[in-house]
Amino acid sequence: MKGRFRVKSLKLKADKRRYIFFFFLFLIFTFHSLLSTSTADTVRSRSVVVIDTSKGDILYAKNPHLKCPPASTTKLMTAIVTLENKDLSDMVTISRNASQTPPHKAGLKEGDRISVENLLYALLINSANDAAVALAEAVAGSEANFVKLMNKKAVSIGAKNTKFINASGLPGSGQYTTAYDLAKIMRYSLRNPKMKEIIGTRVARVETEEGDSIFLRNTNKLLWTEDSLVGGKTGYTRRAMHCFVCAAERNNDTVIVSILGNPSRNSLWKETEQLIAKGFKIKENKEPSIIYLTKTSYDNAHIKKTSHEKIANLKKKNSKNKTNKKLIAKKKTKDKKYIAKKKVKTKKFAKKKSIDKKKNYRIARKKGNDRTEG
Repeated sequence: MKGRFRVKSLKLKADKRRYIFFFFLFLIFTFHSLLSTSTADTVRSRSVVVIDTSKGDILYAKNPHLKCPPASTTKLMTAIVTLENKDLSDMVTISRNASQTPPHKAGLKEGDRISVENLLYALLINSANDAAVALAEAVAGSEANFVKLMNKKAVSIGAKNTKFINASGLPGSGQYTTAYDLAKIMRYSLRNPKMKEIIGTRVARVETEEGDSIFLRNTNKLLWTEDSLVGGKTGYTRRAMHCFVCAAERNNDTVIVSILGNPSRNSLWKETEQLIAKGFKIKENKEPSIIYLTKTSYDNAHIKKTSHEKIANLKKKNSKNKTNKKLIAKKKTKDKKYIAKKKVKTKKFAKKKSIDKKKNYRIARKKGNDRTEG
């Protein structure tokens, strides 16, 4: 009896251990999934991508194919097209159109003559919009023709979800890219040693042919704090929010981080540093790539909405005006009907008054006759 009891208790202990083992295993998997989810939540940007430059594979991503405005990261493509169509020593005369481009600017004046190389420094270091337009006009005769070259190049690179409408990245209808496409553009740009040199320059001083000196300070703050950084390009508009694409090198490995739609500049820098570290960790440890797709209202439909915003507003105004006109016309018609009705009533009342007057007159006359006879 005692022997049976011992065997039974041993079985119960073994079962208990098994349950505890599976329970802890469940906890580990749950914790891992929660950790992964929290990682996605800590990324505040609308869309991010970290890629390995050697193969172009995604290491980490959140909404990699979400279409967003590119802001001044557009200037990477402007530089690519310029470098492939112009010599660095070519001189460019600044047009009135280029000099009057909205800020941010290098302060180029109409008639200034400056080399393509110096314009590229102003473009990529200082994010100068006047330099972007000047280069576009120098390469293709007009910014509109240059944009065609930009879009053609984007397709050839493999950035199929990208469309440019200007050389500077200033906000406009139907201009968009994705974090994945932007990473591809950066990867392609790194093939050019001059591009790599310029985006990695902290400060520079360039001169026009007339001898005017322009001081340039890089908008990329991480060049002063992140040792692994090769270089990058910033961007900001109210609609695009804070954008950034950069390359970082460590132990002969290079990763590219592409960020679109971050709510603040400080958050942008912190997130970039975290994503650089994450990219190298995944690559060095040969971990599986992580891709998150979150619910977001900022999709293709939103781009279409913003691209036709002005037209929609005009239509809205016109429809309001039409409605107002209809209401005014309706009111006028009502007023006319009311006046006409009132006139009819007045006529009827006047007629009735006249009849009553005649009637009273007859009665009075009859009474008078009665009195005479009486």
